[in-house]
Amino acid sequence: MKIDFYTTDWCGDCVRSKALLNKLNLPFNEINVDLNEDANEYIKTLQVNQRRIPTIVFEDESFLVEPSDVELENKLKELKYI
Repeated sequence: MKIDFYTTDWCGDCVRSKALLNKLNLPFNEINVDLNEDANEYIKTLQVNQRRIPTIVFEDESFLVEPSDVELENKLKELKYI
């Protein structure tokens, strides 16, 4: 299982999504796009020149952008992470 979590320090939605992942006891790799230019460019590529966070990328290369807790939990179930 691999979860790359693209975030910033100032993002409220990021805090909420991280809390859900922590509650479910799922490990994730947190990448701050304000501190990592390559990561910043990567999410802009995924989102066709937008930079919305959180962006959560999974092992199968699928991703979610600004997901609600329900959307994130459904994706985790789909991938059999939970």
